[in-house]
Amino acid sequence: MKINYLLLLLFAFSLGFTSCSDDDDEELMGNWWKKSGLDGVARSDAVGFVLDSKFYIGTGYDGDDRLTDFWVYDPDNDYWTQLSDFPGAARNGAVGMSINGKGYIGTGFDGEDALKDFYEYDPSAKSWTRIDDFPGDARYGAAAFAIDDKGYVGTGCDDLFYKDFYAYSPSSQSWENIISLGGDKRRDAAAFVLDGIGYIISGYNNASYETDVWAYDPSTGYWTEKRHITNYTDEKYDNDYSNIARMNGSAFTVNGKGYLTCGSTGSLVSNVWEYDPQMDLWEERTAFEGAARTEAVGFSIGSKGYIVTGRSSGYYLYDLWCFDPTAEQVDND
Repeated sequence: MKINYLLLLLFAFSLGFTSCSDDDDEELMGNWWKKSGLDGVARSDAVGFVLDSKFYIGTGYDGDDRLTDFWVYDPDNDYWTQLSDFPGAARNGAVGMSINGKGYIGTGFDGEDALKDFYEYDPSAKSWTRIDDFPGDARYGAAAFAIDDKGYVGTGCDDLFYKDFYAYSPSSQSWENIISLGGDKRRDAAAFVLDGIGYIISGYNNASYETDVWAYDPSTGYWTEKRHITNYTDEKYDNDYSNIARMNGSAFTVNGKGYLTCGSTGSLVSNVWEYDPQMDLWEERTAFEGAARTEAVGFSIGSKGYIVTGRSSGYYLYDLWCFDPTAEQVDND
């Protein structure tokens, strides 16, 4: 049999080239695994907060009705307990935050109107107390975070889009207007806190997904614009920033870094991006391994981040996923 040595040589070279290329592909860090899902009905656009290393979640929309049920998750024992219902109107698109050992939920949409009422949850008494209404216009799709002894709420929409921000002090039981967010008005932005600085990321306005990031320092009372989350410069650092911007993304913080995942850009998003506040840089991590979704809730306890509930097209979800950013990825069966 006549052998074409040239073809064999080319074939071997091709295999070697492919093998080298695969070896050069960078493995993304971080591992996801499934935990015990919410015992309540599946839902999207719910809201929650963390108190004493436990996660509280309630409200949301199940595809037919808006909800008032309220639950707490114990990560040490991986189980859920139902608590007294949220006392306000059933709603979705609210905000939640925790300040000085108590949780706060307010604003949102009841199916007809945007809302501005706010409530405080005391975990020791397992009871709710209504506090002063949010002082801005009623809205949903707002963003919120807490730093030290104050909570901060702003952006969102109703008939209009907003960029105003307000701070709530439990000690004085009052709200105050602070400097508005820089950049454009927006709804459904993501938020997290790192080293005493609050961050607002992306969101939606004017038929586009915002690509700016803003940092609020309560010690100065000012917002500072950080590097954009798109290929915005001629430098190399943002060459891969092609899929960070989104609306209804889920955020959490672990070990001094911020994480953004899930959400929508017209289609559902599953990628995970890690933010380093010292470098002001983003790095991609292992993608979320549950069903792609939007309007999920993100939270962190200890050294782990979590994603729960959400909506995948017309399917409403109740599953809970845990993320360790320091672990190597292991495929879920």
